[in-house]
Amino acid sequence: MQPTTTTVGVLALQGGFAEHVALVRKAAAQLPHTYPTAVVAIEVRTPDELARCDALIIPGGESTTISFVAAQSGLLEPLREFVKYVFLNHSSSLLFFFLVVLVVLVPVLLVLNPRVRMLTSSSLPRVLKKPTWGTCAGLILLSEQANATKKGGQALIGGLDVRVHRNHFGRQIESFIAPLDLPFLPDATSRPFDGVFIRAPVVEALLSPAVAVVATLPDRVNKAKPKSAVSEANPEDNAGDIIAVRQGNVLGTSFHPELTTDARMHAWFLQEFVHKK
Repeated sequence: MQPTTTTVGVLALQGGFAEHVALVRKAAAQLPHTYPTAVVAIEVRTPDELARCDALIIPGGESTTISFVAAQSGLLEPLREFVKYVFLNHSSSLLFFFLVVLVVLVPVLLVLNPRVRMLTSSSLPRVLKKPTWGTCAGLILLSEQANATKKGGQALIGGLDVRVHRNHFGRQIESFIAPLDLPFLPDATSRPFDGVFIRAPVVEALLSPAVAVVATLPDRVNKAKPKSAVSEANPEDNAGDIIAVRQGNVLGTSFHPELTTDARMHAWFLQEFVHKK
């Protein structure tokens, strides 16, 4: 049976969580009538609250503080499980049992009968990571690697096979707003999206071909690194800094959509990631 409610959680340990909740609700109110479920936004501070969620947003703020509080409150491992572990699109105990049997038996059958190799991935239940979106600090936390961290590094959640560079554009005083070319948003040509960058990271290396670049910021002066430094993700240095990536159902953005009144990014997340899961 199709669920009637989709619960989108916003990690509420520090940062702009209240702003994200407000924009999720605004975006939900603007969804077309064909959207299959009602959308509920909740703040997430405990493992039990996280367990209620069908999707998760990790807000901008201070990534070191968020990871520290998550670890202290017993949320870090549940967050990693939420983001990294796969789930069945049409979950049921029967399908889960079927998948477990396949995982156990197929290696044995491959040895006993080479014809079993004809089994393709299309004949297996489709599995995906749960929809998750990290903005600014959230992107850092979702990355598998991060540069320019404090001494001793910081605990990351992971889920995006990228390496990010923190504070790429400089200090807080060097924050800026830039119009972004995001052609997947409605009215993108006539109404560019305002990207708010506050001590923002950028993606400097893609660690897997499964990661897709969603948006770049061209012609921006790199104030945090010497001019000789070239991103591995953009070796030609001609497409700008990578400020948004996706890997399946996981999205990361350098900028803060929650610090605008524009709900188009949140509506896109609901339709492109949450609905299509």
